[in-house]
Amino acid sequence: MSSSGSSKEYDVVVVGSCMTDLVSYVPRLPKPGETIHGTRFSIGFGGKGANQCVMAARMGAKTAMVAKVGNDSFGHRTVENLKDNGVDASCVGVVDGLSSGVAPIAVDEKGENAIIIVSGANSDLSPSDVRTATSIIKSAAVVVCQLEVPSETSLAALEMGRQSGAITILNPAPAQPELDHLLSCCEIVCPNETEAEILTGYAVKTIADASHAVRLLLSRGCEKVVLTMGSQGAVYGSKECSEPCHVSAESVTPVDTTGAGDAFVGSLAYYLAKLPNLSFHEIVCRSCKVAALSVQKPGTQTSFPFRKDMVDSLFAM
Repeated sequence: MSSSGSSKEYDVVVVGSCMTDLVSYVPRLPKPGETIHGTRFSIGFGGKGANQCVMAARMGAKTAMVAKVGNDSFGHRTVENLKDNGVDASCVGVVDGLSSGVAPIAVDEKGENAIIIVSGANSDLSPSDVRTATSIIKSAAVVVCQLEVPSETSLAALEMGRQSGAITILNPAPAQPELDHLLSCCEIVCPNETEAEILTGYAVKTIADASHAVRLLLSRGCEKVVLTMGSQGAVYGSKECSEPCHVSAESVTPVDTTGAGDAFVGSLAYYLAKLPNLSFHEIVCRSCKVAALSVQKPGTQTSFPFRKDMVDSLFAM
């Protein structure tokens, strides 16, 4: 594993997406051409990149975000939200002519939903923007990327991170079948069951399935794989280990699982940067515990705990 270090200016730098969730709660989902009355509306901050960055920041990491938003009310509020969470947003570009990324969501009384994703300015984040942020990315102990921005942008960030000695994490979401060019340049790949199936062509339902998928992904270039499985915990493996290892999740009563995967990735990045002397097994265990905390509250970032609300044992050496 690359050495994260106290000499780095930033603990975690995330290159990725910022979105605004526009959630309408309705008795049922409307039919084409139909107008119905909703019962409640909420606006939330989202985007996998922003979520993961905020989670790491709330745990105490010094973080920075490299992203793009539109020059609109959603974009300005997104930047303010990042700053309010202690994230360095100096490399979040505000661009004219493009909307901020939004996700209008309708949720019915049974919890079923219909979602429209409009990437907006996220699609404009380019390798050139990565180069503009060189000083910040090269100052990171851990660099985190996802796939809600163009894959060539994530590739450029991962390559820059590795060249500067950072630990590089790829959360391959939303997954794409052909990602070997990314897998071979990231140190840790962290998919969920669905993403692992898309990447490997192998259905992941059980712990044994997950172990097989981890082996397949390791054979494609990355040094470590952490496959998250919701209530089943996580399965991880590395090139150095003969067999993947299963970490159980704590038994909790979930209120809302939205964003749990992002809570896991954000906390994983925190531990790798701030407590690098922990064993990787312990890092995965603690990240599972943070994700379990997040599912016990509604919303995405609104469900992410702050360090002051977490038990001291999660931060012990």
